[in-house]
Amino acid sequence: MTAPRLLGGRYEVGELIGRGGMAEVHLGYDTRLSRPVAIKMLRSDLARDTSFLNRFRREAQSAAGLNHASIVAVYDSGEDKLVEAGGASVPVPYIVMEYVEGRTLREVLNERSPLDPAEAARITEGILDALAYSHRMGIVHRDIKPANVMVTPHGGIKVMDFGIARAVADANATMTQTQAVIGTAQYLSPEQAQGHHVDNRSDLYSTGCLLFELLTGRPPFQADSPVAIAYQHVGQPPPRPSSFNPEVGHALDAVVLHALNKDREARYQDATAFRADLQAARLGRPISDGARGTAVQGADATVALGAGVAAAAAAAARGAGGAIGSAGSAGATTVIPSDGAYETPAPVGDRSNTASLPAIGHDPDDEPRRRRGLAYVLLVMAVVGALVLLVLAGKGLLDRPPQGSAQVAVPSVVDLPVETAEAAVRAAGLVPEATQVASSKEVGHVVEQSPGADERVDRGSKVDLSVSAGPDTAEVPDLKGYSLDEAKTFLGNLGLGVGAVTKVDDSGIDEGKVVSTSPDPGSSVAVGSKVALNVSSGLVTVPDVVGKARNDAVDALGNAGLRAKTTYVPSTQPENTVLKQSVKAGSKVADGTTVSLTVAQPALPTPTTVTTTAAPPTTATRSPSPTTTTATPPGTPTATATTTAKP
Repeated sequence: MTAPRLLGGRYEVGELIGRGGMAEVHLGYDTRLSRPVAIKMLRSDLARDTSFLNRFRREAQSAAGLNHASIVAVYDSGEDKLVEAGGASVPVPYIVMEYVEGRTLREVLNERSPLDPAEAARITEGILDALAYSHRMGIVHRDIKPANVMVTPHGGIKVMDFGIARAVADANATMTQTQAVIGTAQYLSPEQAQGHHVDNRSDLYSTGCLLFELLTGRPPFQADSPVAIAYQHVGQPPPRPSSFNPEVGHALDAVVLHALNKDREARYQDATAFRADLQAARLGRPISDGARGTAVQGADATVALGAGVAAAAAAAARGAGGAIGSAGSAGATTVIPSDGAYETPAPVGDRSNTASLPAIGHDPDDEPRRRRGLAYVLLVMAVVGALVLLVLAGKGLLDRPPQGSAQVAVPSVVDLPVETAEAAVRAAGLVPEATQVASSKEVGHVVEQSPGADERVDRGSKVDLSVSAGPDTAEVPDLKGYSLDEAKTFLGNLGLGVGAVTKVDDSGIDEGKVVSTSPDPGSSVAVGSKVALNVSSGLVTVPDVVGKARNDAVDALGNAGLRAKTTYVPSTQPENTVLKQSVKAGSKVADGTTVSLTVAQPALPTPTTVTTTAAPPTTATRSPSPTTTTATPPGTPTATATTTAKP
């Protein structure tokens, strides 16, 4: 069997578990600390490139300074020497990282998507926790995407490749310029696409793209090439997640759209603010004014986009092909295509229509034909749109009550924020009256109205609005085996708090893990209630096993989480009886402590020595009278034969 490759005289290199454009990741083993690790090694063919080599070294140093529960830890780094076939020695740097059990978020999405909005929000909050810390430490990730996020079996979040993303080439869709990787296309910020300076807010845009995919099962922008996707990031407004997944609420829509603002000055300015809004949307609390404002602007932008299409169609009808011509110079931005060359997209005013962007490698002879075809399509769209508007306007005229009528139609305000609903009711000449009710719907939104929508009532009438105050009860989850931090997070997601934390012995649960809750799991409690946690102390009580049979004593110690060590001694007590134990019964010791047992075994038989002593020779006298010979019974220590003659 071939001995495993050893790095730094300490790390055994095992099987390949991951591969990127720049590095390979192996399962490793730290022989000094006896623990599994993950080892990232620069690809040998890139080790000859000084720029890659230096970048890899810098990123190893910067990432090693991060220490956060939601960031994959970097333990060590170093360099190995690779001897090529020609005998040349090439340095191959490596990074030793924390080995995380679980799956990448990409694997989770491949298995099931979209995710439940609450789960998507919780996962993104974990990512933002990691980003908030790294940004405070001065490190921008630059490549937030599902493949760089690990989900542990217990639902924990671990973000990988901090800083290293600047040097990792994604083989599928990565934008590069002279070998300088600046992000993955589907999650690229507008400033990255334009080759501008990247800062913390670029990570937040990428996180917004990731959250969009968690909620909808697809990224916000899709196209046939990375360059086309980059164009959309720069100039096309993002769709609302709820347009793909109706389960996404208005507040979550607003949070995502705010994170995807093209102008970095107008989006979230730090990860903490993003996380606060995301948590508020998940728990049904009010989100920030900035996010609400972006949502309104997003709706206006969509209307403006439709108007722009109609205008383009009208221009095409007049034969003005210039509406769909090539980009002008005013307001143009530079986008980095996949081949490293520079192209100039359309001006800001035309960015909403990516059809106006010149195709890469197009045939000039086909351009007039394409323009005419597109013009016809837009013309048809404009005509259809005009007809629809006429129909709607006619319906409005027919439905309008006679002049001087004292009755008005009640507007439909269910599912709208209460402020918007009240404004709509007042605009109709009615008086809103809001009442808070318990509901599973988004907090602050109308769940019911009376009178109903489109009912005709007297002007000035009252309209009752039932507004969600959120659910009034929650079910206590089963937290057995969770760490204290995990339990707090889980309860917080349900609107519950942590009450008294009590350490308990003899639990059979690892130290620091939850043993039980009060109330019990499954109990229904009011939102805002506190749940008491019993947490394992890691201590167990030593049972009294003296006098028990050895097997029974070992079983009793094992049931208590203890180990047994047996020593046998000769004794008159029954065989295999425990005579004494090394730790006093009733003592509190750490789980897994070894208790020595002294056990009886039968005494060995004592050897017996037999000695025979012969008497001195005697003279036998013959006599005519009879004689008697008396002999000592055999087996006595001294055997003496005596002959006595009778007189």
